[in-house]
Amino acid sequence: MTLTQLRYLVAIADSGLNITLAADRVHATQPGLSKQLKLLEDELGFLLFSRKGRSLDAITPAGERVLSHSRRILDEAGNIRAYAANERGEHEGRLVLATTHTQARHVLPWAIAGIKRAFPQVSVHLRPLDDGEVLDQLARGEADFAVISSSGEMPSGGLAVPLYRWRRVVLVPKDHALASLDHAPTLSELVAHPLVSYESSIRPESSLRRAFVAAGFEPRLAMTARDADLIKTYVRAGLGVGLLAEMAVSAREDSDLVSRPAPPELAECVTWAVLPRERVLRDYALELLRALAPQIDRRDLRRVLEGNAEPDWPAPPSWIELSQTITQ
Repeated sequence: MTLTQLRYLVAIADSGLNITLAADRVHATQPGLSKQLKLLEDELGFLLFSRKGRSLDAITPAGERVLSHSRRILDEAGNIRAYAANERGEHEGRLVLATTHTQARHVLPWAIAGIKRAFPQVSVHLRPLDDGEVLDQLARGEADFAVISSSGEMPSGGLAVPLYRWRRVVLVPKDHALASLDHAPTLSELVAHPLVSYESSIRPESSLRRAFVAAGFEPRLAMTARDADLIKTYVRAGLGVGLLAEMAVSAREDSDLVSRPAPPELAECVTWAVLPRERVLRDYALELLRALAPQIDRRDLRRVLEGNAEPDWPAPPSWIELSQTITQ
């Protein structure tokens, strides 16, 4: 058997047993992929998939066990390649980040620009997704690491590294009733108005919804969107009061709007980098992580990633503190 055959097997499983889609994912022809699958089954002496006619119907119990071993073998082969490239000082490659729209638009550009200056031969691929989809990409091995926020416990699905803390802000047009306030609006003041916020706000477990409900209110969500710029667009259109991340608001770009701190009941959030466990990252990926978390010592980071130390991260800075280091 070959690594290519194992890679094809994993691609078929991850493509819902769709041979055409699997072939496209691994840049192979459909006949070529089918031939390699047959050769692998012939060598093993049993079927990896059951068939209905000429189509794959389900993975067999034996196929499930082979698939599990195949994933580990391919992960370790990838680790060897990454380790060797780092040892050679090779600075070419591909960096894939799964993240949210807000991080992609308002946080990552400066950090990625720095990586591109330092490693011009590296191609960077951003995958802006809904919160719930980001870690799924990481779990499927389709991203080198994820950048995601939470208002509660650290995210699961990998090694979570805290990057920075941030709060929400309230955003309204200059002629809005809340614009004249000289303080952060209270929840009771906000609940009198329709709100425009992130798509995740409609979920029962959302920190925004929980804060309102705990105070005895039901938030009126007039509209939700994944993208902070869309939220601002509809605030300008008069659909409601915007509630969004402070990183997404710029004094220069949003000078036609008025921002106020969100009520203190809306919990502070932390943005995390989530890295696959037991994966050797390329040097340029680690440099990007360091750019986003300058408070973390590079040597400590490597020791944790290599499994030689337990995570003991320093307290992450606020977004204001981090952004000040960016502009210095």
